[in-house]
Amino acid sequence: MKSPVMKRSIVVDSHKTSVSLEEAFWTGLKEISSLRNTTLSDLAGEIDRNRLHGNLSSALRLFVLDHFKHRAAATQLEQKVPASPSHPAVGREF
Repeated sequence: MKSPVMKRSIVVDSHKTSVSLEEAFWTGLKEISSLRNTTLSDLAGEIDRNRLHGNLSSALRLFVLDHFKHRAAATQLEQKVPASPSHPAVGREF
């Protein structure tokens, strides 16, 4: 799967900056900002303020990766844990 790098200008904490990310990461950031009911610029500003090192592009990539890793882990956990004591797998030895 090829995802070409796209350079876009965004405003981060009232400063216009250019960020180069693969299209998949731009899509992920848009999805996350929508879920949080915030703008892409506000989300990027939050990520920028909280990053410990590296450049903004790297921080954005790591943020998106972390978000989707946590979401995948939560989904896996939900699938493994019975929702209620009446679940057919409860009390059964495997």
